[in-house]
Amino acid sequence: MRDLVQQTLDLVRAAAPNAEAAVAADHRSQWLTRFATSFIHQNVADETTTVKLTVHLDGRTSVATTTLTGADGVRDLVERTVSAARQAPADPAWPGVATPADLAGRGTVDAATAGATPADRAALVRAFVDAAGGLETAGYCRTIHWTGAFGTTGGQLIDGESTVADFDGIARFEGNDAATRMASTALGDIDAAAMGARVARQAPGLAAAVELPAGEYEVVLLPEAVGDILNNFAFYGFNGKHHNEGRSFARLGEQQFDEAVTLMDDPVSPGRIGVPFDGEGTPRHALTLVDRGVTAALGHDRRSAAVAGTTSTGHYSGGDWGPMTENLVLAAGTASINDLVKTVGRGLLIKDFWYTRVLDPRKLTLTGLTRNGVWLIENGEIGTPVKNFRFTQAYAGALGPGRVLGVGDTAVPQPSRWGFGSWTGPALHLASWNFTGTASG
Repeated sequence: MRDLVQQTLDLVRAAAPNAEAAVAADHRSQWLTRFATSFIHQNVADETTTVKLTVHLDGRTSVATTTLTGADGVRDLVERTVSAARQAPADPAWPGVATPADLAGRGTVDAATAGATPADRAALVRAFVDAAGGLETAGYCRTIHWTGAFGTTGGQLIDGESTVADFDGIARFEGNDAATRMASTALGDIDAAAMGARVARQAPGLAAAVELPAGEYEVVLLPEAVGDILNNFAFYGFNGKHHNEGRSFARLGEQQFDEAVTLMDDPVSPGRIGVPFDGEGTPRHALTLVDRGVTAALGHDRRSAAVAGTTSTGHYSGGDWGPMTENLVLAAGTASINDLVKTVGRGLLIKDFWYTRVLDPRKLTLTGLTRNGVWLIENGEIGTPVKNFRFTQAYAGALGPGRVLGVGDTAVPQPSRWGFGSWTGPALHLASWNFTGTASG
């Protein structure tokens, strides 16, 4: 990857000696094993090398990519990007290219995951299906191996390597699904048998679910539901561009969360899912966004940082959306899930949220549905399964001062659609959640 980056930069220097340029080259190998009706029905693999070139010339900027990485393909990429830059509109907000900076690490690589075979993934599927005890199952097992390099005409030249594995499965009983999922840097960390046994215990009872009235309920959210909260924090809450434009709830230095909440973006500590630098070549570091309830930082790319008068935190997302904190980690507490449940007089245990949509980004108010299991908690004991609700809830407000009554002791990484993103959080006991609709309307 380094040689490919250097080759591209040399061609830019020859074609436009006065240009600033940044080159990202990455190779991603992804393998996916899907199963349905308790049988593997698809094994797919994709291996792609991509070169992305950004050229800034005479105050104008152009960006282009190619997957044709031979000599002719790279030469064509340089020629058309330089030509486009000469014709592009002026770019007065150009923040410049990255200059030399040290990496916090080169990424977490597990050799067995990088070399995993269809048989390795099938073994996990088999373990999950067998543990489900005859219930109909479906889901997938995925492994990804990434290598990448980045260089600029400003002298930055870095590279890295990472792996990720994730598993997502359901068990179905009489049309009711119980689900589980997790991610790791290592395929060997995924205990598919335990996951299958867990959903096998949950699915049969869901057929007897009753409907409760809408309203405010005390809740215990399992890690899958907490993952949706973190996902939306990444998209909207700690996005530096959105904050610059007045579209974020975040107010730096204020106690916006309960003291039990410490939230980091961490793609680089040993064992964490993520890549060591962003698409602008900025090294990534563990970044504390919320420190014991106080909003402490935002994610920035080079453009949003320039507007805010600060420096990039390495969260370039590759588009106009703005910087993304893609590897959120909510610090675990000391309580088991049973401990959390025991302190609830009357409330709900929530497995998962889905189809969540933002209504007000400035308060991070969302609407969505529960999924894959809701149970009534009475007098500290899990009881009757409950039919799904619709909710309307300000996510940051639900975690506000005095609203977090307990934090689970095990943070479980949830898979991300980005492959090298992850949402790692424990179960949470919250004072209330606002359910606005029921299964019947």
